[in-house]
Amino acid sequence: MEEIWNGGGELKGKRLEILGLIPARGGSKGIPGKNLRLLGGKSLVALAVESALKSCMITRLVLSTDSEAISKEGKQAGAEVPFMRPEDLALDETPTAPVVIHTLCWLEENGGYRPDILILLQPTAPLRQAKHIDGALDLLIATGARCVISVTEVPGHYNPFWQFLVRDGILRPFMDPLKVPSRRQDLPPTYTRNGAIYTAWTDNWLTGTLSNSHGCAPYVMQSEESVNIDSPEDLALAELILARRQKNHEKP
Repeated sequence: MEEIWNGGGELKGKRLEILGLIPARGGSKGIPGKNLRLLGGKSLVALAVESALKSCMITRLVLSTDSEAISKEGKQAGAEVPFMRPEDLALDETPTAPVVIHTLCWLEENGGYRPDILILLQPTAPLRQAKHIDGALDLLIATGARCVISVTEVPGHYNPFWQFLVRDGILRPFMDPLKVPSRRQDLPPTYTRNGAIYTAWTDNWLTGTLSNSHGCAPYVMQSEESVNIDSPEDLALAELILARRQKNHEKP
């Protein structure tokens, strides 16, 4: 890219304004009150705020919620909660993009604030750390990519080359059988989004660039960093990993 990147959230010598956004609605089907569930003695919301505040690059941190309890928790942890999210943006079927756009528009209309970059940090990825946040932001700025999404490698036995569809009660190869490697070592690595990080330039958020992952740069995270809380089993697994991390005194 033509711009001069100086690292640490600067471009052409200008300090970039980077907004961290934590979306945390009150409702949840899989785990009631999920965003306030405790992990290692802290709520998922508090953990998200904590990792964001330890980032060296985020310059402002906002939490978007429709819940007074989550709002209180977020404020106590150190996030701004400048508004309550409208009910029509807090439904089970509400996509993330309108929540991001609402936040950006509200902040610009109520104070003239417009960041250069927005990074979305979902509380359901509690093993995300500040180093991952800064790593993804560094990647976005250094490469000039329109967006960066965190991913993790799909284990070999789940590789799509070895997957099947069921049609009329019969297994059908998902991929062309003539192109499927017979040995695991020959499988091309594939990746899946882990839900920990979505970041893009503000203009790209506003124009719907992240409606799919096409053209986004990948920020690769390890499988043990990629637990996404959708069920009680996920919460139990994250608890085990977090306990091991704390035992090894791993820095957040």
